[in-house]
Amino acid sequence: MGANLGLAFLAFIPILFTIVVMAVFNWPAKKALPVAWILTVAIAFFTWSIDLHHIMGYSLFGAFKALDVLIIIFGAILILNTLKLSGGMASINSGFMNISPDKRIQAVIIGWMFGAMIEGAAGFGTPAALAGPLLVGLGFPPLAAAMVALIFNSTPVSFGAVGTPIFGAMSTLAGNLPKDPAIVEGFKLTLAQWVAIGHACVGIFIPLLGLCMLTKFFGRERSIKPALEAAPFAIFAGAAFVIPYILIASFIGPELPSLVGALIGLPIVVIAAQKGFLVPKRVWDFEDKSKWEEDWKASIDTGAMVESKMSLVKAWTPYILIAIILILTRVPQIGLKAIFAAQTLNIKNILGIEGLNYGLPYLYLPGTIPFILVALITHLIHGMNGEQIKTAWKTSFKQIIGPALALFFGVAMVQLMLKSGTNGAGLDSMMTTMAKGVAAITGMAYPFFAPFVGILGAFISGSNTVSNILFASLQFETAKILSMSPLLIVALQVIGGAVGNMVCVNNVVAACATVGTTGVEGKIIRRNAIPMFIMGITVAFILAILIYNGYDPFPGV
Repeated sequence: MGANLGLAFLAFIPILFTIVVMAVFNWPAKKALPVAWILTVAIAFFTWSIDLHHIMGYSLFGAFKALDVLIIIFGAILILNTLKLSGGMASINSGFMNISPDKRIQAVIIGWMFGAMIEGAAGFGTPAALAGPLLVGLGFPPLAAAMVALIFNSTPVSFGAVGTPIFGAMSTLAGNLPKDPAIVEGFKLTLAQWVAIGHACVGIFIPLLGLCMLTKFFGRERSIKPALEAAPFAIFAGAAFVIPYILIASFIGPELPSLVGALIGLPIVVIAAQKGFLVPKRVWDFEDKSKWEEDWKASIDTGAMVESKMSLVKAWTPYILIAIILILTRVPQIGLKAIFAAQTLNIKNILGIEGLNYGLPYLYLPGTIPFILVALITHLIHGMNGEQIKTAWKTSFKQIIGPALALFFGVAMVQLMLKSGTNGAGLDSMMTTMAKGVAAITGMAYPFFAPFVGILGAFISGSNTVSNILFASLQFETAKILSMSPLLIVALQVIGGAVGNMVCVNNVVAACATVGTTGVEGKIIRRNAIPMFIMGITVAFILAILIYNGYDPFPGV
């Protein structure tokens, strides 16, 4: 057992290195993951006795797999930059200004519902960065705006950027699942359903939890009582999002739950607020700015919001088009899904290694259709000039460089770990060896650790997607060893990676920067650790009941 744990620790060194340099020394993922890949190569060569030809082949396969995720990320960034430069985003923002004077209602509508829509379409930290400045414009203390926007950016994250975190998990689970495409597709759809169920059980209360944090730390009363006054509206807003969210995840798949769930829930919640439905009679607001604590305020000038005369219908058209195209190409009964999914660019026997094949579903990826297609359409319907179009594309390519480098090496590292079972030392794969070590240490208590592995991955990498790429296979293998449902354990990983967005360094820094606060990142992380822990442990408890009773929604893998 000691030798096995020693090998498990050795295999874990690249991930441990990643955690330390990112969490302690603040290395960016684009710097940490290439070094972690080099460490993995060294361990694979010297301990697992894998020749360099196969090491390079497995790594190149991983880099190709990263393309699937990168194309989605690029498309998400492109549509966001297009809307920012066309004036569409400013028009959407201004449309929220006069719905309700109550700051609790404003926080729910903008931070929760609008943030969920942006997460579903773009992801990658953009919701908090967009919702935060809008809340500041409505009179929120900048520190409060950043905190509450990050808390609300949790439940929608697992289906952010039209399902990228699920696709990220699936990109590394290919080595764990049978090669039958029908089984892989079935696992993905069932995983999406259970991720949504797990999220929704807690997510319905996230708006209330966010308000409790808001009024406790920034209200004149320093109490959660004002939040509880708004509990009926907050829970209603939670339900307006998570009910369509579950239904879409269960019957359509991972691309649309957050985007369409928000597109359905947002008008419902806005109309309810305008009609006064479940809205507290007493209007709640912050104290006068003269009484704000110094670190609540902006320390740098972020500039005024860009004005736009674009109609709301025209501004919202790109998001509506994205939702329509995704529905047309994802619902099997329509008949387009099979046609689009079948169009692939194939690379067989990478570096001459038999059976090491890669296929790029270039038409089925959300990054191409609808994101890039809708961006091109938006250039026309929003009347963008050549300079605006050029800037949108140039900025998007510039923004993708860092994530590209991190993802290429991150996925390459994971694929090398997964495929290292074919070696000259007669050892299990590095991933299996790590899983056996984790199983031996945690035992039957593992379901309570699983979401916090996902949280840790998001904290160090700044991304639910990267967390899933790093740990989904480890979670799957550990579940198999412990005779637990691999699907439910992976679901806890995906949910944990989303919850980790509340405290991940990258998102906190971005949210603070956009509202003009500096030097308060540690305070936000400490405070947001409270709802993060509540959400993580509650989801673990709910799914653990099913796991301990032997339930497995996708047996036989």
